Amino acid sequence: MTHHLLHSLAAALIGAAGSIAMAQTPAPQDPYLWLEDVQGERALAWVRERNAASRPVLEAHPDFQANRSRFKEILDSKERIPAISRQGDWLYNFWRDAGNPRGLWRRATLAEYRKPQPAWELVLDLDALAKAENENWVWSGASCLGGASTRCLVSTSRGGADATVVREFDLATRKFVDGGFALPEAKSQIDWLDENTVFVGTDFGPGSLTDSGYARVIKRWKRGQPLKDAVTVYEGQPADVAAFALIDHTPGFERVVFGRSPSFFTTEMSLWQADKAVPIVKPADAQLAFWRDQVLIELRSDWAVGGATWLRGSLLITDAAAYLRGERRFTALFAPTATRSLASYSFTRGQVLLNVLDNVAGRAEAWRRDAAGQWVKKDIAAPYPGTLLVRGLHDPLVKDDALAEAFTATYVDFLTPDTLSLGHTGTDTLERLKSRPAFFESAGMKVEQRFATSKDGTKVPYFIVWPKGAKADGANPTLLYGYGGFEVPMNPWYSGAFGHAWYSKGGVMVVANIRGGGEFGPAWHQAALKQNKQKSYDDFIAVAEDLIATKVSSPRHLGIEGGSNGGLLVGAVMVQRPDLFNAVVCQVPLLDMRRFNQLLAGASWMAEYGNPDIPEEWAWISAYSPYQNVKAGVRYPKPLIITSTRDDRVHPAHARKMTARMMEQGDAVLYYENIEGGHDAGSDNRQVADR
Repeated sequence: MTHHLLHSLAAALIGAAGSIAMAQTPAPQDPYLWLEDVQGERALAWVRERNAASRPVLEAHPDFQANRSRFKEILDSKERIPAISRQGDWLYNFWRDAGNPRGLWRRATLAEYRKPQPAWELVLDLDALAKAENENWVWSGASCLGGASTRCLVSTSRGGADATVVREFDLATRKFVDGGFALPEAKSQIDWLDENTVFVGTDFGPGSLTDSGYARVIKRWKRGQPLKDAVTVYEGQPADVAAFALIDHTPGFERVVFGRSPSFFTTEMSLWQADKAVPIVKPADAQLAFWRDQVLIELRSDWAVGGATWLRGSLLITDAAAYLRGERRFTALFAPTATRSLASYSFTRGQVLLNVLDNVAGRAEAWRRDAAGQWVKKDIAAPYPGTLLVRGLHDPLVKDDALAEAFTATYVDFLTPDTLSLGHTGTDTLERLKSRPAFFESAGMKVEQRFATSKDGTKVPYFIVWPKGAKADGANPTLLYGYGGFEVPMNPWYSGAFGHAWYSKGGVMVVANIRGGGEFGPAWHQAALKQNKQKSYDDFIAVAEDLIATKVSSPRHLGIEGGSNGGLLVGAVMVQRPDLFNAVVCQVPLLDMRRFNQLLAGASWMAEYGNPDIPEEWAWISAYSPYQNVKAGVRYPKPLIITSTRDDRVHPAHARKMTARMMEQGDAVLYYENIEGGHDAGSDNRQVADR
């Protein structure tokens, strides 16, 4: 659907944190604090009243019913590509369709997966589980020990919230383990040390969570032991975002790393050795990962070390043992340029696979050591320009792994449906495994990349998806989408929903790659952090102005949309430049930036926005915070504001309070709050289609 309904990336970056709790005693001048009581009777009565007023207006559109039905058909289509993760001899997939709205956890061998209609082996039927237990279960994933073990830790949430219930599951019996590891509903992290031991961070009681609501304490929990008797092995600080444990089971290279995140973009890490946490020296904002006998360091700031200066955005590699001894001799597997940035990386048994953004289009590289021990690069031949993701398939717990040098390659762009291919580092060919059918006719359509000039002279790229026959006459209905936060890029995606309901009816789609995102690496993100957050909004405004100046559209025909941090974006831009737009779709947004750090996971995002409790920082936040800047007597474009009662990440009060304030001021507002659905505002395909 629409870039996971234009929102799944947002979910990735504003991480799962924070318990549902009332905030601190607020400033008395806010008349809508009562809307922060998520499940309060008065607040929910207000929500139901707003829903009842909005739904008839939305459903009166002549295409509403047909669009919703078609969206659900697309979401439920059995011709979608089943996403896979590999463990041992199996490829695992979680699947929803019309007959299984909550979903099936299932698996198949690669040989079976290659078939047009694989015979999947059922592992867990979530619909049957929900019915048997009379719970609104939504799948949240599984962590399996692997190797000879058949044990997994399965997480499900009620209504799509971030808080989950964790239970031990046996793949051999297809049943939950009686008396096995189990955690009540909480925002937990848990992973296997061995079949009888896990490391767990959860809500152990007062003082066990950070101010952001993440786990602060990591404990070693043995089978049969009451959770209260689990032994503390690592602790973070209350002001941290979170504490965490990372476990590597690679034979011969087994490691346990504990760490804490003092902020969203910084970590401290320690190796667990002889029951002690031994600190690992690294730059605070660098990401460090072990791989076999190597260590990789991804930089977010320039680093002068060992007689060299490495640029932020670089990926360095060196011998792990030497690094831990204090040696600092690196090879750069990636160095950024003005137009190239590192998107992600993964591994085969012997090579490092890089996903690179080149002017917001994907390329891939494979790096290996030659006979002399030097790192050499080989480009992976793949389609271009669109969104490309290569990912290693090697399972280090499989002896003599036949897929040791295999990888998957996924490609998509605005007019090309997704394809999934299988590659090997020793060949130059890709075997197409699956492809999604076209959900709309793209003949005559085209995609352009253009650049707008922002207020400070920065060139800001954006994509235009033109429907067939469209002309630059200023009359095209145009939707401008953006995000601009947490170093998350907006890459091309394919949307059957847009094809049906927008492109086919003459709609133009524009995706803005504004600062704050990750399109050009850490520098592009950091240019719009904290006191510079306004640059994200300036960039978005510049794209809108460019669309109007070049007659792609005009204010009467231009709408904007964003979710989560993107909801803050469109809220701020709506308030600052209401003259540029005629419609706003604002999804699960942050809007009250005076109190965002006191609501749910908000404290974890102060590294992005700043701390509104510090007067100097509130001075710059207050200049754009939508809730504080929306004013009576201004003609705003009519917004549709969407949230979810069960969003335990971005508090629904942001959307509620903004709506209440605008209504008080006489503004026309459409508001809808799904009573379940979590941060995606929809817990199954029916609800997502409805949204």
